[in-house]
Amino acid sequence: MNALLLAAAAATTAASDLPQDYTHVMPLSINGKPSVVQLQLPRDAYLNARSASLNDLRVFDARGTPQPFTLRQPDAVPGTSHRALPVRTFPLMAERADAPLAGLEVSTATDGRVLSVRLPGHQGTASGTGRAQERLAGLVLDLRQEGKQEPPTIDALHFTLPPGRNTYTGQVLLEASDDLKHWDTIGVAELSWLANASAETLANDKLEFPARPMRYARLGWRSGEPLSFASISAQSPVHTPAAAPVESLLLQAQPGRDPRDLQYKMPAGVAPRRVGLQIDSGNMVLPAMLGNYVEVRRTGQFRFEPAMSTTFYRLEKDGKARLSDDITAPAGMGERWVLRFDQPPPVKPALRISWVPATLVFVAGGTPPYTLAVGRDKAPWAARDISEVAPGFTPAELRTLDRATAGAAQEQLEALSNAAKQASADNSAAQSRLMILWGVLVLGVAVVAGMVWRLLRQAGASST
Repeated sequence: MNALLLAAAAATTAASDLPQDYTHVMPLSINGKPSVVQLQLPRDAYLNARSASLNDLRVFDARGTPQPFTLRQPDAVPGTSHRALPVRTFPLMAERADAPLAGLEVSTATDGRVLSVRLPGHQGTASGTGRAQERLAGLVLDLRQEGKQEPPTIDALHFTLPPGRNTYTGQVLLEASDDLKHWDTIGVAELSWLANASAETLANDKLEFPARPMRYARLGWRSGEPLSFASISAQSPVHTPAAAPVESLLLQAQPGRDPRDLQYKMPAGVAPRRVGLQIDSGNMVLPAMLGNYVEVRRTGQFRFEPAMSTTFYRLEKDGKARLSDDITAPAGMGERWVLRFDQPPPVKPALRISWVPATLVFVAGGTPPYTLAVGRDKAPWAARDISEVAPGFTPAELRTLDRATAGAAQEQLEALSNAAKQASADNSAAQSRLMILWGVLVLGVAVVAGMVWRLLRQAGASST
C-alpha cells in the first residue's frame, strides 16, 4: 500500500528559468550606462502574458541571467499650463524718462480698481494725457480680475510691441504691491525684438519670475527707451493632473450560449480598468448586462452570472455622434466576458478595453543587451519590492530614471512547442495519477473484502 501511495506522489525537480523558456522576447535598448532603468511595459507584454498578475514576466541580460525588477503604477505627476489674464495699464509720465517712480498718487474705486495714477507734481493719467514735455517713465499694472476678490497667481508677463514696430531692446524692472504704497522687487528681464530683412522676428518677450499672488505691479526701465506696449498679459499657471498613459484593445464578438449573448475572449495578461462598446455607425441604444458564464457542478450546465448593468449607445444629432462613455470594468471576470442584451443584438460590435500600463524598474547590472521575456504557464512571481531594486531612491528620483525602450515581440517557436508538450505531459501525468489512485482504491477495497471474507469464514468454522 505504501509503495502505491509513493508511486502516486509526483516527484518535483527545479525548473529552469531561461529566455528560451518563454514564448515571446522583446529586445531592450538603453542609452548610456545607467544602473537602474525604467520601462513603460509595452503592449506586447500584456498581450502575450499567461497570467493576469504578470507572473511570467522576466528581464534577462545577454548571458540569460535574470535581472532584479519591480512593477509600479505610474505616478500622477501634475502638469502645468498657463492661461493669459488681461492687465489694465496706466502710464507714469515725468519730465525725464529716468525719473524716480516713488510716491505715487493713486485714485481707486471702492472695489480696489485703479482709476488713475500719476507721479507727484505730474499730470499723467489713465489715458496718458499730460503736458507736451513729459515723457513715459514707467507703467502701473492693475492685475486684479473682474468679479474676483483674491488676487490671481502670476508667474510671467507677456509683452506685445505697438503696431508698426518690430525691433526694440530694453531692460525692465518689475515690482509688486498689494496696496500701491509698499513695493517688492520681483524680477528683471531683458526684453528684445530683432527682425531681419524677411520680417522674421526673434523675440524675448516675457518676464518670468516665481509664481506669486499679485494685485498691482510697477514696471520701470533700467536701460533702453520706456515704451507703451500694445498690450501686456499676465500668465497664470494652471496645475492639472498628468494623464496616465493608456493602452486600449478591441475584442471581436463571438456568439454566446444564448441568442441574446455576445462573448469576448480577454487576453490573460490584461486586467482592464475601463470597458466600452465600439458602435461605429447608426443610431442604437443597447441596454445590456456584463458578466460571465459559471458552471453548475451538479448538472454540468452553464448559467449567466451578471456583474453589472449599463446602457451602450450611439446617437447622431445635427451631424454629430453622441457616444456612451466607457465604464469602470468589474474585477474577477475571468477569461470569457459576456454581454447579455434584452434581445438578440442587430450587430456584433467589438468590446473596447483599456488599461494603464505599469512601469517596470529593473537593475541593469548584467551584460548588455537586455531582453524582456513573457509567456510561460505556471511561472512563479518574480517581481521584487522597490526597496530591493532601487534602495534609497526618492519618488522624484524614480520618476527621472533613465528610460529603456522595447522592440517588437519575437515569437519563440521552441518555447511554444515546449509549452504544448508540457501541457500534454501535465495532462498525461494527471491521468496517470488518477489511474494510480483508482488502482489504490480498488486494491484497498479488495484487501478490505478479503479481510471480511476471512473473518466470515473463521466465524462460520467456529460455529460448527
